[in-house]
Amino acid sequence: MQTTKPSAGTAAGEHYPIELEFPDLRAFAEGNSGIPYVYTFDSGVPGPHVMVNALTHGNEVCGAIVVKELLDLGIRPRRGRLTLAFANVAAYERFDPANPDASRFVDQDLNRVWTAAILDDLSRDSVELRRAREMRPVIDQVDFLLDLHSMHERSAPLAVSGPLEKGIALARALGAPEWVISDAGHPEGRRMRDYAGFGEPESPKNALLIECGQHWEAGAADIGREVTGAFLVFHGVVDATDLPRGWEPRPEPRQRVVRVTEPVVASSLDFRFAGDYTGLETFPEAGTIIAWRDGEPVRTPYPNGVLVMPSLRQLRPGVTVVRLGELIA
Repeated sequence: MQTTKPSAGTAAGEHYPIELEFPDLRAFAEGNSGIPYVYTFDSGVPGPHVMVNALTHGNEVCGAIVVKELLDLGIRPRRGRLTLAFANVAAYERFDPANPDASRFVDQDLNRVWTAAILDDLSRDSVELRRAREMRPVIDQVDFLLDLHSMHERSAPLAVSGPLEKGIALARALGAPEWVISDAGHPEGRRMRDYAGFGEPESPKNALLIECGQHWEAGAADIGREVTGAFLVFHGVVDATDLPRGWEPRPEPRQRVVRVTEPVVASSLDFRFAGDYTGLETFPEAGTIIAWRDGEPVRTPYPNGVLVMPSLRQLRPGVTVVRLGELIA
C-alpha cells in the first residue's frame, strides 16, 4: 500500500508526515488458524500461549509492520504457542493519506467491545463486533497478550498496563518503554488488553498495550520491534538469538509509573486545551487549568499531575480527550 506524505502538523485536522510504508497484507488473508489474518504456531513443547496483535486500530501501522516481519522471518516458538494477528484489516484497507485519522475503525472502535456481555449480544452488530467475535476463540486461549498501538500525537512511547499490579509488574519486567501507564481503560468500553483473565487479578493471564509513538513516525516501528522482542524472550517462546538485529531487548535505565485517576471526557464539541499538549506534560501544582470544557475550566486534581495522550483528533461527545494521572514511581 503506497502513501503520500502530508505536511506536518499537530493541531486537530492537520496531519503529521507519514514516514512509514503501509505493507500489503493480502498474502496473509487466509491465516492458518481458521480465522482470517490470524496465525498460530505450536512448538509441541510445554510453554505459554503468547500473542502479538496488530491493527486493533486501522491507522496504526507500526504493529502491522512488526507482525508482518515476524511472519516473513519465519519466527516459530521454541516453547509453547505463538499467535500473530492483524485485527481490523477492514479499517486498514480504507486508509487514505489525505485523511489518515479516518481509518481508525469502520463502524465502532474495536478496542471498546471486549466484554462477554457485548460479544454475546447478537442483537448488536458492526464490522468491529463481527471481527471481535471471529477472533475471540483464539484470544480466549492466550496466556500473554502484547497489543501494539500508536498515538495521535507525537509523544514518548508508553506501556499501558491496565489497573492491576500484575500489569505494572510485567511492564517493569520488560524494562521498556520508559513510561508505564496504569489505568482502568475508557468509559466508552473495555479494551482487548483488559478482556477476561487479562483484567482479573486472580488470573495468571496478563497483557500489555504498547503505544509505540506517533502513528506514522519511523521510530514507532523500531519501538514495536524492540518491545516485541523483549516480550517474546521474556515469556520464553523464543530465544534472543532467534531474533535479528534491532529486535533485541533494550531496557531503560529507569521506568516511571503514572497511575491514571480519571478520564476527561468531552460532553460536546466545545472543548479546548490550555496549551499545545502532546502527552506526558507534568504540572507541579494542583488546580492548574489544563483545558476548558463547555466554558468551564478543567484543572489538575493533585500535584505532579500528568497528561496522558491528550488529543482532539477524535473529538465528539463522549470521547476521552485526555486522561489525568499521578506520577507514583
